[in-house]
Amino acid sequence: MFADTFRSPELRHEVPLSAPDAMIYVERNGSRQVYAGSLEVPRLEELDGGLEAFPYEVLGLDELIAAGLRGDQMQPELVLRACRRVGIERAVVPRTFPLAVADHLRANGVELSADGEVFDERRRAKNEFELAGIRRAARGSERAFAAIRAALASGGEVTCEDLHAEVARAFTEAGVIAPDPPIVSHGPQTAVGHDPGSGRIEPGEPVVADIYPQDPESGCYSDMTRTFCVGEPPDELREYHRLCKEVLDAVIPLVRPGVTGAELHRAACDMFAEAGYATQLTKERGEVLDHGFFHSLGHGVGLELHEAPHLGRNGTELVVGDVVAVEPGLYRPGFGGCRLEDLVLVTEDGGEVLTDFPYDLEV
Repeated sequence: MFADTFRSPELRHEVPLSAPDAMIYVERNGSRQVYAGSLEVPRLEELDGGLEAFPYEVLGLDELIAAGLRGDQMQPELVLRACRRVGIERAVVPRTFPLAVADHLRANGVELSADGEVFDERRRAKNEFELAGIRRAARGSERAFAAIRAALASGGEVTCEDLHAEVARAFTEAGVIAPDPPIVSHGPQTAVGHDPGSGRIEPGEPVVADIYPQDPESGCYSDMTRTFCVGEPPDELREYHRLCKEVLDAVIPLVRPGVTGAELHRAACDMFAEAGYATQLTKERGEVLDHGFFHSLGHGVGLELHEAPHLGRNGTELVVGDVVAVEPGLYRPGFGGCRLEDLVLVTEDGGEVLTDFPYDLEV
């Protein structure tokens, strides 16, 4: 791998620290080596797990600088020299491996094959460090939801912008960060996928809060959604909320090793379809569904907000250590929608819910 740990979940899994500059990771016959700028080497040397850390100088960095090469020109050659130092003639790389580096390696006799699934599978089962980070992020989510509920219940005029500010404040107090803006939308916006939300919140309309902070120490995310309503909810919203909660309660006990994401998705779709709502499994092929349960049931969560396994029509088997977001929802354009979401850790004998906040619709 050649990447930095901010943007590469594959590398962050192998090198569990935050580093903004690119480093080289090579693994061969059980040997795990990382080459990096001298600024990072002391932190790399402190990591457990048999990782050997070397400064770029051992690859001839000074020689390349003396030859007048810029940083971007040196990078492909440094990666090539790392491969030769370790004896790598063929390598598997992630989907995002840099093209310029790949071209240089191939031109100099190193065979490469991109196989994203190899790297996905390596980090499916979360280790204890990553799980601790996910739990910390989940506590940050819960603090943000408490702030949202309190603001909505205050009795004054509240906007989505106000609630975004409350979320940011709660994240800071909890020690988590938000690489991407959270979703706090209202009214018809709540039926528009990932609309982050804007404007004044009126009584009787849905407010969907989808909160996904990142734990800065581990790089891991949490993901959680609740739906609120200020004042008396309309009957349609009550029905949406009741059904989403029933589906959540029915599906989470099904989470276990060996069950497929497709089976969980079908279980949710069957319940919604029985109640008369459209789903991905009842729509016509090619139809773009914008109402009912129009998305998949969920996804894996870890060093990426959306990662394997997928809880959808082609979802594969769950394994021990997976963390999955289960998020049933119902929507109608022009009205809005409801979504509830919890995180579940796949254990040896079932699933453990990692998120914890009341589901009450009314505030």
